[in-house]
Amino acid sequence: MGQKTTPLGAVGRGLVAGAAGTAVMDLVWYSRYRRGGGKDGFVDWEFSGGIDSWEEAPAPAQVAKRVTEGFLQKEVPVDRAPMMNNAVHWSYGMLWGALYGIAAGSLRKAPATYGLILGPIVWSGAYAILPLAKLYEPMWRYDAKTLAKDLSAHVAYGVGTAGAFRLFLGK
Repeated sequence: MGQKTTPLGAVGRGLVAGAAGTAVMDLVWYSRYRRGGGKDGFVDWEFSGGIDSWEEAPAPAQVAKRVTEGFLQKEVPVDRAPMMNNAVHWSYGMLWGALYGIAAGSLRKAPATYGLILGPIVWSGAYAILPLAKLYEPMWRYDAKTLAKDLSAHVAYGVGTAGAFRLFLGK
């Protein structure tokens, strides 16, 4: 049996595991970008260089913009989009990792295959919430290939998160 953990320890390990899972997912997306002809190096790609307008900013940046502008009642300049995109993207991955840590940390054994469940949960959550915010179309408006690519990247996130959690916990 693996080592015991406190609830706070499970959350902390989950946060770190969620960061590892996010890195795995980003590596999947980056490799697809490069195979598709993308030329940017990983660091430039990861930090969302080249965003010229809020309309072309990824969904995490747009979520951050809406929350920030709603809270501060002040327009956010587009040059903040890359930083905001990464902050929300990585925070979201780490939050799901913390939730996974709470669930998996309470189990006697938490196999990495639980990531095969976590990834689709995170994926479906995005397709439930982001259309309500008008940042995604409803799921049924996407073609199967787009949904499959997105789902597979989220499965990589889930397996990466669960594998890292198990590695950190010894479960």
